[in-house]
Formats: sequence, structure tokens, C-alpha cells
Amino acid sequence: MPRYEFRLPRLHVEEGLAAGAQIALDRAQSNYLLNVLRMKDGDEVLLFNGRDGEWRAALRQEGRKQASLVAGSMTRPQAPLPDLHYLFAPLKRARLDYMVQKAVEMGAGALRPVVTRYTQSGRVNLERMRANAVEACEQCGVLAVPAIDEPVALEALLAGWQASEGARILVFCDEGEASQNPLAALDKLSQGVPLAVLVGPEGGFSEEERALLRAQPFVVPMPLGPRVLRADTAAVAALAVVQARLGDWV
Repeated sequence: MPRYEFRLPRLHVEEGLAAGAQIALDRAQSNYLLNVLRMKDGDEVLLFNGRDGEWRAALRQEGRKQASLVAGSMTRPQAPLPDLHYLFAPLKRARLDYMVQKAVEMGAGALRPVVTRYTQSGRVNLERMRANAVEACEQCGVLAVPAIDEPVALEALLAGWQASEGARILVFCDEGEASQNPLAALDKLSQGVPLAVLVGPEGGFSEEERALLRAQPFVVPMPLGPRVLRADTAAVAALAVVQARLGDWV
């Protein structure tokens, strides 16, 4: 696959993309290109929509506050969503924004909020989560925008797992593991097995939740080293270890 062109601005759009397609920009997008980046008529932008690959497009200025884009040639074909799901207890606003962005950068193909006993935030703004996911895709050359799931209670998630997920293994980041080495847990798994990673809230899982998780045949507990990590830091650490051992870094 061709490498991502880092020198050009990159923009997510909803419209279909093909040679000659004309893309009308909304006010925020026009302001970003014209006033923030100070682009001029004919300047180039990279476009993607998560379906049709990435396209080089030319800016058409239509006034001081409005612009459109005309797609030219494809720079990269569409990539599939990564088959790595990231499950997490929702955090408060700023840390949730950070965690969503980093999970996308680390190659999560689905973001799935899970409500636990000590979850900090009972309400999840899915539109804001998607906006942060799209922003991470724009900034880091990601072509496939991750799916954003509705929140689900931990007990309901586990009860329906095998019916809905099939052979997918749930890697449960468990701070109560006797070992501190995450690689020992992952060595039990085969390369190519579908995976999901679960990180709990700042207060951790309750003992009842830990017992319930460890009783499931599809759950693999994994420690994250000897230090206490905040939930958003644990997201990056867990996804990095999994990607390096069993994911698309291998």
C-alpha cells in the first residue's frame, strides 16, 4: 500500500469519492482550510470517507467563507477495519477524548464502552466519541473509521459474548494478576485469533467483576506491569503490547 502523504492536509467527508467528484464543504471545514490553514484556490487536500479510499483533491474557493473540493486521483485504496476491538469503562470528558484518539492511533477497529461498577461517567456522548475518532483518523493517515458501539453493562456483555462474538478472545487487563509480565498471558494465544481488549475504570474492577471475568472460558487475564496506570495510559500500553505480540505489528 502507498505510504501516507504527511505534507498535505487531510479531511474526512461523508460524500462518495471518485475522480471528478465535487465535495461541498460545511462552514467549519471551509473555515479550517481557508482561515486556519490559509489555503488558496487550487491547493491540494487529501480526502477520505472510510469507504472509497483516499483521494487527492483541489480546493475551489467560492468566497471568503466558503469552499468546495474536486477529487482528482486516488492515492491509497480503501483498507479494511482492523479486527481488534477496544472495550473500556467510559471516563470523564477530557480523558475519554484522549483515550478514544489513542485507541484509534493504536489500531482499534471498534470502540465499545462497557459500564462497570466503578465507571466514572454514566453518560456516553457517542457523537463526541465519533468526532474524536475521525480527528485521529485525519491526523494519522487512518483510512477506516472505527465503529462506535452503544454502551453495554459488563454482565450483559459477558452473558451474550459467545453468541455474538464467536471465537473472539477477550483480553482482560487485570491488575490483580500475580505475574507482572503481559507477554506470558499473550503467549497462550495463537497468531490470527480475533481479539478484544478490555480496560476498566480508574477505580478498577470490583472483586465480583474480576471473579466473573476470570470464570469465562473466552477471557484471558493480562497484567500491565508493576506500576499503577491511569485508564487512558493503560489503553495505550495494552494495545501496544497486543499489537506487538499478536496484531499487525508482527
